[in-house]
Amino acid sequence: MIPRLAAALLLVTALRGCLTYEYEHEIWLQVDGSGVVHVTGRPALWTAFKSLPLDENDPDSMKRAVRKLFEESGLDVRRVTVTKRRGHRYLFVSAAFKDVNRISYTPAFPDLRVGLRREDGRLIMDGSWQRPIEALPGGDEDRDGLMAVRFHLPSKVYSHRHAADGVERGNILGWRQDTAAALDGGRLDFGATMDERSILSSTVMLFAGAVVLAVVLLSVALWAVVRQGRKDLGRS
Repeated sequence: MIPRLAAALLLVTALRGCLTYEYEHEIWLQVDGSGVVHVTGRPALWTAFKSLPLDENDPDSMKRAVRKLFEESGLDVRRVTVTKRRGHRYLFVSAAFKDVNRISYTPAFPDLRVGLRREDGRLIMDGSWQRPIEALPGGDEDRDGLMAVRFHLPSKVYSHRHAADGVERGNILGWRQDTAAALDGGRLDFGATMDERSILSSTVMLFAGAVVLAVVLLSVALWAVVRQGRKDLGRS
């Protein structure tokens, strides 16, 4: 019974890890609001959600168009590629930003609202994703599958707004919905409350505290040994 249960749990974990999305925003966020965003999607969905006209049969022109879109929105584009999956083309871009609060509703993100603020010693991240009302038509033949917004967060998560799989390994939170619902204007709300200190800085502080404590204990031990030695010399 136990081996079967363990196998079932492993299968569920593997299936979660194998999820693929037709359109996805994946954001690596830092406590100062900077970070990196990856956007991947079918060309028709880029058009439907970001009003970016694309010729799927011309990969080079698609890459130039998305690079221009992100650079004009103030992001530092790191990589643009066109890949194939199950016979469909997917356009991918990786770009860095200095302040996540300033990317919402820019030409590159007319479909995304995201904010980060400090409140009572915590970081509050919230926002939503939704197809703009004035978006260009497109995606009618790409209504299958899922779309998602995923965050790689920098610090301990205290709570979140109904993330699909809770807090995943690597401090990841994700929200998803059917692509068909997204094309029909469905809104995807997300949010989380986390520590204002990054996991790295907390680890460094903990390590530094341990080192200081070790030095203090060693100093006390040496002082006790020296004191005892002086007493023994006095007696002799």
